[in-house]
Amino acid sequence: MQLRFLSSALLALLVVAPAGFAQSEPPAAPAPRQGMPSAPAEAKFPPVNEANFTAASPTKAEVEAFLKASWGYDSNRIWEVFSIEKTIAPGVSKVTVLLAEKGNPQIASLNFFVTPDGKHLITQDSVLDFGAHPFENNYRILQQRATGPWKGAAGKQFELVEFADFECPHCKEAQATAERLVQDFPQARYVFENFPLINVHPKAFEAAATSVCVDQEGGNAAFFKFASAIFDAQAELAGKDPEQALRNAVTAAGQDPDKTAACAASPATKATVDASEKLAQDLNVNETPTLFINGRAIPMLAVPYEQLKKIIEYQFSMDRSAATSAP
Repeated sequence: MQLRFLSSALLALLVVAPAGFAQSEPPAAPAPRQGMPSAPAEAKFPPVNEANFTAASPTKAEVEAFLKASWGYDSNRIWEVFSIEKTIAPGVSKVTVLLAEKGNPQIASLNFFVTPDGKHLITQDSVLDFGAHPFENNYRILQQRATGPWKGAAGKQFELVEFADFECPHCKEAQATAERLVQDFPQARYVFENFPLINVHPKAFEAAATSVCVDQEGGNAAFFKFASAIFDAQAELAGKDPEQALRNAVTAAGQDPDKTAACAASPATKATVDASEKLAQDLNVNETPTLFINGRAIPMLAVPYEQLKKIIEYQFSMDRSAATSAP
């Protein structure tokens, strides 16, 4: 069984278990009595040796808190902090975690390095926030800078922020997911942020600029009508007459195509789209659609909808508890 991870960045943390950690075939169990199912095999972690904990920081409790924040939504996932070791780089520690799923004897090993200040972890080509609240920094950044069109709750305690590209086929597909999330989480504010991938989608920036002007002229309701229309016309946007596709979508949103086109070409509108792109870059977004759940990033179509709901419920519950316990 393939272990599930909550984001593409954490997926990069999964490595093949070293030979010394590999679980051999368990001894054969006594045959069950006729008519009785056999119990599923469980993973058996090797004993933890305290000699493997040579680094003063992070502590085992701090690693556990990070893993709980990251994986606690999944009741089938089990893990063991196997070692926290010094490295030749002053203050940099190497952490090894063994993990498995209930009912599956296969064990995987996850390795990462923690920076001297204890605020970040490094694995392969990824740098992630580390700690008991690893998504808090992104959460605060989005509360301040995610100012795109929105639906749902007016408050920002529970916030779902999607970064999308109007020419991206997966973004078109994800809009049905976004609509379900708005319905299933009425306490949340859903925000749309433009992230046009101009290297692969030549009309994406113009579509984003047009959407900014539709929002300015007609408000949130007009924006989402435009978004729906331009996603439906995605083939035309990438075809021979993209300008007409944009004009048609603006008309569907109840706005003036000529006025909107002039607005979309202005430096101020370009700066607005650039600011949304800069926000995505500052958050290390590298694909669309990406969804942030109170700062927790997930490729929006990477997990089944029911699992996505479970992650959202868990994150919102953690943040609600944190807000309640704050002085």
